[in-house]
Formats: sequence, structure tokens, C-alpha cells
Amino acid sequence: MAPGSTPAREEVSAGGVVVRMDDGRPLFLLIRDSYRNWGFPKGHLETGETPDAAAIREVSEETGLGDLRLRGEIETIDWYFRFRGRLIHKVCHFYLMQTDTSITSPQRDEGITACRWETNDRACTLVSYENARAVLRRAFELVNTQSSAS
Repeated sequence: MAPGSTPAREEVSAGGVVVRMDDGRPLFLLIRDSYRNWGFPKGHLETGETPDAAAIREVSEETGLGDLRLRGEIETIDWYFRFRGRLIHKVCHFYLMQTDTSITSPQRDEGITACRWETNDRACTLVSYENARAVLRRAFELVNTQSSAS
């Protein structure tokens, strides 16, 4: 670290890739944020909250889905960005979740402007960030592995 520079502030979040089966094919839930980027619901952990509990809470809050079932951890990603001149190191734990509900309700007061269900191929083209596309690819692999195992 250079003299006089401040270390990056660490932030921990959790979120989910939600899958819903439609005639045997998986559909994935995307949200659009206030910057018009497509991605997955996620948010900060509250004090004492585990990443998986935070992921369920955040996905439910941001999408209106109440019947989420945790299917397992996908992966943890991290990235750096600047916010108001401060370097932030963000770590986000992503979990695979399933629902049978198709109706969503975007959390507009948190900047979520839309929710939509898409096939894997379409979702991959819509997702705005490469690290989120990697999470989606891994989620798709897990869905196919879990589906063929049952």
C-alpha cells in the first residue's frame, strides 16, 4: 500500500440465483437495478446474519418471492470499485434457490426497476457483468447436475 493511502473498505453481501422450472426447462430470475443493469438480487449481511440467511432475505425483499428453497452454494465472487472516492472491496456469496412462483414484485424503493424470468442463454446475454455471468453459468451447471441426479 502506498504511503498515505487508505485500505479498501471491506463489504460482505449475499444473494441468489433463483430458478423456476417451466415444462422441464429452467428459467432464471434477473433483476434490473437503477443503473439499468441486469443481474441478481443481493445485499449486505445484517449483524449476526449468516450469508445463506442474508441471501434468502435479500432475494425475498428485492423480488417479492416468499417460497424460496435453498438448493446450495454457487460460489463467492469479489470485486473492487470506487464509491464517493473510497475504494471498496466487495465480497458476495451467491446461492442457488428454487421457487414455484412466477409472479414477482420488484423492490422499487431499493432501486429494483424490473424482474424477469429468462432461459439460461437469454439470461447470459442480458446479465451486465462478466462475474455475474460466471455465477449464472455455474448455477446452470448445478441445476443440470441436480436435475439429472434426481
